[in-house]
This record gives sequence, C-alpha cells and structure tokens, in this order.
Amino acid sequence: MDLLQITFITATVLCSLVAGFLLAFSLVVMPGIKNLDDRNFLKAFREMDLIIQNNNPIFMIVWVGSVLSIIALVIQGVQVYEGYKLLAVLAITVFSLLGVQLPTASINIPLNNRVQKLDLETLDEVSLKIERDHFERRWNRSNIIRTIFAVLTSTLLVVF
Repeated sequence: MDLLQITFITATVLCSLVAGFLLAFSLVVMPGIKNLDDRNFLKAFREMDLIIQNNNPIFMIVWVGSVLSIIALVIQGVQVYEGYKLLAVLAITVFSLLGVQLPTASINIPLNNRVQKLDLETLDEVSLKIERDHFERRWNRSNIIRTIFAVLTSTLLVVF
C-alpha cells in the first residue's frame, strides 16, 4: 500500500465520520431540541457545542484530520492523476473545503460563538426569541448545505 492509498483511506474514513456527525445533527439533534422553549433550546445547544469548543480530542482528530487528509489527497492527487481521476480529486477537495469547511467557519462557528456569549439567565423572553430566531434558521440551513457536501465528499471517496 502506497502513501496515496493510505491518504485515500484516511480521508474516506475521516470525511465519512464528519458526514455522519453533520447528518446526525440534521436528523436527530436539532429536531430533538426544536420543541424546547427558547431558553432551554439555547442552553441545550450551548452545552453540546461546549464539548466541541473545549477541544474534545477525538472530535478534533476527526474534524481536523478530515481537512488535513483532503489537503494531502489533493497535493498527491494533482501530481499523480490525470483526466477524470484528477477531476474527481478536485471535486472531492472543493466539496470538502468549500462545501463543508467554509460554511462551518463562516456561518456555524460564529453562530455557535454568539450563543456561547449569551447570558441566558438574564435575557427576557423577547430577547431569547430574537436570539433563537437569529441562530436556528441560519444554523440549520448552513448545516443542511454542509451535510449534503459532506455526504457527496464521502460518496466520491468511496466510489473513487
């Protein structure tokens, strides 16, 4: 087994784990907390996000590892592949970095950070509703987009 094959296997496993994580949030986590009142919804989300924000080592290995493995894959793939294989590696890279990581960095993380900074105990009901409305729709929309791209990335890696 050569380095490119190891990189492909690593990228496939880690990107598939990321896709599963995002899919779980789309199908289970966010629908599961949707019916909570505004304060408890924001509290529940904040507690889940704190696990990630506190640099959970396994989560960090999976998430950062998926990014690093994709970067390694494209660097190696551009040197080795031509034609449709090169296009597949480039599509995998674009789907992963622009479809998953860009929305995460530009939308989801800033929204998460905003929730982390809220003083949920002192906000009145109107302010809580405003904060939840600002957060929930935008976060879910972005998560659906990144979930689709994560699944496409994993599918291409498996099919490749």
